Amino acid sequence: MSPEPTADLASRSDRSSRDGGGESGRYGGLWTRRLKPATAADPHAPHSAAFLRLLHFSYFHSSSGGHFFLRRVCPAGFGLGAVLLLGGILGLGQPRESVFELFSLAFGMGLLGLPLVLLRRAALSARREIPRHATVGEPIRYSVHVKNIGRRRLRRAWLAESAPDARPGLAEFSLQREPGEDERNRFDRSFAYYRWQWLLERKRWFTGGDSPDELRLAAGGHGQVTIELTPLRRGVIRLTDLRVLLPDPLSLFQRCRKVSAPAATLTVLPRRYPLPPIELPGSARFQIGGEMTGNAIGNSGEFVGLRDYRPGDPLRQIHWKSWARTGRPIVKELEDTFYPRYGLVLDTFPNDGAGAVFEDAVAVAASFAATIDTRESLLDLMFIKDQAHVVTAGRGLARAEKLLEVLAAVEPEPRPGFDVLARLVLRHRDELTSCLVVFAGWDDTRAGFMRRLARGGVSCAAIVVGSGSAPAGLPGHWVECGHLARDLRRLPIRLGKDSSPRSF
Repeated sequence: MSPEPTADLASRSDRSSRDGGGESGRYGGLWTRRLKPATAADPHAPHSAAFLRLLHFSYFHSSSGGHFFLRRVCPAGFGLGAVLLLGGILGLGQPRESVFELFSLAFGMGLLGLPLVLLRRAALSARREIPRHATVGEPIRYSVHVKNIGRRRLRRAWLAESAPDARPGLAEFSLQREPGEDERNRFDRSFAYYRWQWLLERKRWFTGGDSPDELRLAAGGHGQVTIELTPLRRGVIRLTDLRVLLPDPLSLFQRCRKVSAPAATLTVLPRRYPLPPIELPGSARFQIGGEMTGNAIGNSGEFVGLRDYRPGDPLRQIHWKSWARTGRPIVKELEDTFYPRYGLVLDTFPNDGAGAVFEDAVAVAASFAATIDTRESLLDLMFIKDQAHVVTAGRGLARAEKLLEVLAAVEPEPRPGFDVLARLVLRHRDELTSCLVVFAGWDDTRAGFMRRLARGGVSCAAIVVGSGSAPAGLPGHWVECGHLARDLRRLPIRLGKDSSPRSF
C-alpha cells in the first residue's frame, strides 16, 4: 500500500487541532461540543465541562489579544508604559514636581507616537523562495522578493513571518494534560493555566521569522530581504501571513500590515542524530532487480550476454538489433542479483501522556532512515496511520528523503493496532532480510509483537525509546527519552544478535 501524501497527513492533523478535534462552530466548536462532565471518581478532572468551556473561551481570546498587543508595541513602548505606571504610583503617594514632569513627558511621548504610527502606510507584494526541507531545531534562511505597489516611498520598514495559529481547540484543552499537572496545587489544576501554556508551547511551529534587513523601496521599486526562523516541530508548515512592520519615529508603536504574497509550505523533517557504524541482522536475499533497478522496475539484472529466445522469456529482454541481423529472436541474458532489503517498523501506538517518547521514536527512525545505505539496499518504512502503509526507498526507486518526508507527517494512532502491524510485516517477510523495530515504550503487548515476528521467521532488532532507565530483561536496545544523542552513539555495531522467540 502506498502512504498518504505528506501534506495531506499534516493538513488533516492541523485541521483537527485547529478545530478542536474535529468539532465545528465558533473558534473550534466552543459551544457545539458536549464534553463528559467531571465526576467525583475522576480525580484528574476537578472542573465541570461548563467551567472548561469558560476557561477555554477566556484563554483563547486573551491569547489573541496578547498576540495583537505584543506585535504592535515596541520594546521602547513597554518601557514607556513602565515609566507611566511607576510615575502614577509615585505621584499618588508622594506628589513631587519631578515625578509629575517625568509622568507628563512619558504621557506626551505616548500621545505623540500613537497618531504618528497611524499615519504609516504601505502596500507591498512579495514572493517567498522557500527551501524544500528544514529540520527541527536547525535555523533556516530564505529570501523574500518584495515590490512596493504603493505610491509612496517606503522607509524604516521590516518584514515578519507570522506562525500558524497555535491555540488548542476545546477538546484538546480538555483532554490533554500537562506532564506533572497532578503534582500542582488545586488552584493551578482547577484553572489549568499552565496546561494552556504547555499546549501553546508544544504547538508552536517556529521561533524567529523577523527580517533583520530594513526595507527601503521607492514607489514601484523592487527589493529582497532575508528571513530566518527555527522550526520547533516536524510537519508541514503553511506560511500564509507575511507582515510588514511600520514603526513610528519614536519606535514606541508599530503598524502591522499584511503583505500580498502567495501561500508557501515548508516541510520540516524530524531531527536526526549521528549513528555509529552498524550491521543489521540477516543476509542478502534474491531480489528481482539489479543494476538496472535505478532506471526501471521489473525483471532486470547485470548483463551477461546474448542467447536464443526461449518460450517464456519476457519481451522486454529481446535484443532487437541482433534479431534484425541474424533473422531469429535473440534475448539478453541477465544474471540474478542478491542484495539486502530491510524493514524499518515504527510503533505509532504510544501510551497516554507519552507524546515526547513518540517524538523521540520518530527521530530515531529518521536517524536510521538517513543512515542506512540505500544505494546498495532497499529500505521499507512500515507503520500504521488509519491503515497499513509501506514506503520503499533505495536502489533508484526513491531517495531516503522520501522516507523522511513521510516521517515528518506521521501522527500517533489513538488505539493500539499491533495485530495489523504484525500482519503487515509478516506479509513481506519473504522479501525482507531483517527488520529494525523502533518502539515508543515497552510492555507485554510489544513483547508479544516481537515474539510473533520471531515465530514468523523475521529476523528483528528492537530499539526501545522510553523514560528513565531500561526495564529488566529488555531484549532490545534502550534509548532514554531526551538523551538520544548519547544513547544512539552507544549502540553496538551488530544489532539484534538474538531474535529467537524466547529472547522476547
